[in-house]
Amino acid sequence: MLISDQLALAIAEIAHRAGAPIMEIYRGAIAVAEKADNSPVTLADQAAEKIILAALSKLLPNIPVLAEESADLGQVFDEDFILVDPLDGTKEFIQKRDDFTVNIALIAQGAPILGAVYAPARQMLYWGARGLGAWRLPIAADDPFDAAGKVAIETRAYPTAGLTAISSRSHADAETAAFLARLPIAGAANAGSSLKFCLVAAGEADVYPRFGPTMEWDIAAGQAVLEAAGGPVLAADGGPMRFGKAADRYRNGAFIAWGKTAITP
Repeated sequence: MLISDQLALAIAEIAHRAGAPIMEIYRGAIAVAEKADNSPVTLADQAAEKIILAALSKLLPNIPVLAEESADLGQVFDEDFILVDPLDGTKEFIQKRDDFTVNIALIAQGAPILGAVYAPARQMLYWGARGLGAWRLPIAADDPFDAAGKVAIETRAYPTAGLTAISSRSHADAETAAFLARLPIAGAANAGSSLKFCLVAAGEADVYPRFGPTMEWDIAAGQAVLEAAGGPVLAADGGPMRFGKAADRYRNGAFIAWGKTAITP
């Protein structure tokens, strides 16, 4: 599929649009239900997904969509498709933290080639596309969409003083700690959701390891942004992450997201 700056911007606008109902619910009392897998879901997840799916059906009517809240995990995609997580970091959202995101990614030949990530509570929108670059835009959820203030982002050269690692506040584990202990780490930060990819993409961190379980819609948009900004995302065996894994019910294995070239611990 051909991608363009115009398509990337249109996907970013949809992610921003989904932030408005999320923030409206965020400002009030949050009612929480439990899904079949015991993970939490809120009205914000559902409202955002409804907006995203309606917009995508107009923008890309012939491209199928796999969205978290309405996912058919037995669905098989032979060609291009879109992955949507309308509210990544639901736990962070429920706890009234600011590190939750809206994720939309376009997948081609098993890889994310375009992605948009919106962090509405932080008022920051990120997007990127293969071969075109990556950007961020300060914008509140209630603001009219205007990309005039966008700024190009790229990963930074590894600091001589050591790397800054970023990891999940909600999913810390011994394997992550052991991996980081083998690297020249000078600082550490925590964040929820796909925001971690974006902070590496923007040069605010250098490495994001994840050994715990994730789903494809959790990481595809962030991976697209990071790779467009110059950073690789590699599976535990050093190979590329693959998307559209219906046989695995769209679950991911372990991965490491790097700001620059991967470092062998």
